[in-house]
Amino acid sequence: MRILIADDDPQILRALRITLTARGYDIVTAQDGTAALNAAIEHHPDLVMLDLGMPHLDGLGVIAGLRGWTQVPILVVSGRSGAADKVDALDAGADDYVTKPFSIDELLARIRALTRRVSSADDEPVIVFGDVTVDLSARSVSRQRLGRPEPVRLTPTEWRILEFLLRNPGKLVPRQSLLTDIWGPHHSTDSGYLRLYLAQLRKKLEPDPSRPRYLLTEAGMGYRFSPDP
Repeated sequence: MRILIADDDPQILRALRITLTARGYDIVTAQDGTAALNAAIEHHPDLVMLDLGMPHLDGLGVIAGLRGWTQVPILVVSGRSGAADKVDALDAGADDYVTKPFSIDELLARIRALTRRVSSADDEPVIVFGDVTVDLSARSVSRQRLGRPEPVRLTPTEWRILEFLLRNPGKLVPRQSLLTDIWGPHHSTDSGYLRLYLAQLRKKLEPDPSRPRYLLTEAGMGYRFSPDP
């Protein structure tokens, strides 16, 4: 498995290259955003790890550039610990976020989780509710308009919330579970994020967003995906 690591700190690059190579990974490195994009085009990595604060092109620019042509998993490894930085990175297209300093065991666990998600993608189901079709393998959403399916564009964070709910049909998903899965354990009480994103999802997917049929709120507890009978 090939991993591209982009970071402007040569000591971090060296440490990660030694550590991950010892675990059997093929490592490619880049010290700025432009070099990272060029390396991704040349080497076609299976996973990209990148810092947000890089010269020439910052991490968000790299994520946007990658998402223009590839769905390779992106793991942000950054010293920026603010909630806004994490939300911006996930909305730009990152799949996960680790804050520096980190333990190597945590980093390896995140890498394994992302690669499992990719390797099992071919077995993912297609879920239909109302006039909406969600392909979990292709990570695509469409909605019937005048008898024809039209794509629905979701932000990466909207997708992660929808996917979490769809994987638990009919079950109550506590707010804390969604917050922890998407924004990390330090944001398990920031329910304002969820209200905002659920409102956006309902606008895009519900027949009547003001009276949701499928993406339900359980007052004081969490949310529930209610499939068709």
